[in-house]
Amino acid sequence: MTDEQKKQLDESGFVLLAGFMRTGLLARLRAELDRVYAEEGDRAGSEFKLEPETRRLANLAGKSEVFRRIIAMPEILDYVRYVIADEFKLSSLNGRSPNPNSDWVQPLHCDAGAVADERGFWVCNVIWMLDDFTEENGATRAVPGSHHWRKLPQEALDDPAAAYPGEVLITAPAGSVAVVNTHAWHGGTANKSGGPRRCIHAFYTRWDKPQQQFQRELLSQETKNGLSPQLRKLLAIDDELNARLTLSDPGRSGFLK
Repeated sequence: MTDEQKKQLDESGFVLLAGFMRTGLLARLRAELDRVYAEEGDRAGSEFKLEPETRRLANLAGKSEVFRRIIAMPEILDYVRYVIADEFKLSSLNGRSPNPNSDWVQPLHCDAGAVADERGFWVCNVIWMLDDFTEENGATRAVPGSHHWRKLPQEALDDPAAAYPGEVLITAPAGSVAVVNTHAWHGGTANKSGGPRRCIHAFYTRWDKPQQQFQRELLSQETKNGLSPQLRKLLAIDDELNARLTLSDPGRSGFLK
C-alpha cells in the first residue's frame, strides 16, 4: 500500500485498484460465476437474500477454487487489515449483477448495519469488477467520508435510494478491484445499459462479529479437507484456533455465531 492509498481509505473510505486482475484470472472468475448462475437458476442467491431486478449468488467460497483463491490474496488482505486493524475473517462471498435495462437502485446502506464501535472499524468489502463499471451500467456509488459519521443512512435519510449530495460513482474497467470501508454509505445504481455488470463482493468482518454466511455449516466436508491453514482461519472453521482466540480475549466470544 502507498501512503496515498492509505490516505484515500482514511479520508474517502475507499480505494480503487485499477486493472488489478490479470487477464487469466478475470476470465476464470467470469466463467465460474456464469457457471454457478446457470446451475442455480431461480435458486441463485437463496442462501443469503434475493434483490429486485438483480441476479445474486451466495456462499461462493464453497463453489470454486478460484473464488477461495481471491479471498486470501496477501496484497488484498493488506488493505482489509488496514481498514479493520484487528483479527478478521470472511463474513460472506457473494455475486451481484443488476439486470440490464433496469430501474432498480440499491438504497444507500452500511454492510451488516455496521456502525464503528469503541474498537474502531469492523467491516470491509472488496469488490471484484468482472465487467466495466460505468455511469450507465450500475456502478457502485459511495459517499466519501461517511464512514466517520457513525450513523446509518436509513436512520438519517427520508429516501436512502435517492441521490445524495456529494456521492461519487466508483467507475473502472473490468479487472479492477475496489476496497471499501463499508461503514461508508454506499449502494448500487441502476443498470441502464443492455449488458451485464457482474461483480463479486468479498465481505470481511472483525473476529468478534457474526458472519453473514456461517462457513462451517455451508462448506462441504470435502472442501474443508482441502483448505490451507490460512483459509481455515479466514473462513473461521478451525475449532482449535477459534477456541484459543476466544479464551485469549473473552470479548471475542461472539465471533463463532
